[in-house]
Amino acid sequence: MSESGPSVRRSAETDRAGARPTDARAALLPQRSACAPTLDPVRQIADAVLYEGYILWPYSRSALKNRQRWTFGGVYPRGHSEGRDDDPWVMRAECLLRNGDPARLEVSVRFLHVVRRQLLRRGAPVDELTVDGERHLSWEEAIERELEVPPGARTAIDFPAGSEEEALGDEGAVERSWKALGGHVDVQAERIGDSLQRVTVEVANTSPWPGGTREDAQERTFCSTHAVLRTPDGEFVSLTDPPEELAEEAAACRNEGVWPVLVGEPDERQTLLASPIILEDHPRIAPESPGDLFDGGEIDQMLVLNILSLTDEEKAEMRASDPKAREILDRTEALSEEEMMSLHGAVRDLRQVRP
Repeated sequence: MSESGPSVRRSAETDRAGARPTDARAALLPQRSACAPTLDPVRQIADAVLYEGYILWPYSRSALKNRQRWTFGGVYPRGHSEGRDDDPWVMRAECLLRNGDPARLEVSVRFLHVVRRQLLRRGAPVDELTVDGERHLSWEEAIERELEVPPGARTAIDFPAGSEEEALGDEGAVERSWKALGGHVDVQAERIGDSLQRVTVEVANTSPWPGGTREDAQERTFCSTHAVLRTPDGEFVSLTDPPEELAEEAAACRNEGVWPVLVGEPDERQTLLASPIILEDHPRIAPESPGDLFDGGEIDQMLVLNILSLTDEEKAEMRASDPKAREILDRTEALSEEEMMSLHGAVRDLRQVRP
């Protein structure tokens, strides 16, 4: 249950890339544990954005709503995008920084990289496989990609194609493969007042595009793309509710594919999230939420009850469809009566809204 935005909390397996200028390849850094809780409240919100819509109730491959995935924050290959009215190849975020040095900004860009999960029996591809009584399905997963981007320069996005194979029993295996991704991130600042800067973050996808369907293009897409900006010595200006003296400058900011919101405690203005889904300033994750459910448009309590009401056959497909769906089912079935009651609702505070 989220108080604003999606109800996804914790990130799973992560590949993080320390980005470098365009003449160097981004280096892969160690993975973060899938079981480690995310304590940073800003990271919790960013993870909620990253996984919004990843897989939806009833959390199965056969569900109609899960046949069209990766619907938020897509930055598509330029060759696929050009000549189309949808599927942009550039994401652009503009915001206002007051009383801060743009050279000291900390900027990170995150997205999901689609992974094809193919089951094999004796080396031949199959749609599904049952090993030791457990059913497995061929489908899609995703790897998290993250780049730390220095301001004032162009930073390369370069993730080579790859694959890995995992044995399933004596005769089976699951092969995970991903396409190469390429592009760049630009972070620039423009002085527009004595103590005011307009900061621009632009993400472009120039991955090679051999042609094909939209589903093929998604394998070369930066999915759920968003950016987090932090300033150690200034403050960001709310574009949702700017001060009157900066209303004109705020309205002039051009955002394509994202909307910048302040994140952190209600009185903090040092961190900004450029989100592909609409959030209010200072969104929060409700502490009662049982964990990742990937659907901010639904109430957690209703999703939990719907999951518990699935048939044994539907639960079996949910487990087989995706490791994260399996985690949701295990977590939901383990909820105590007290935890279930806590989902019923809560009043946080009453705040005055400026007319």
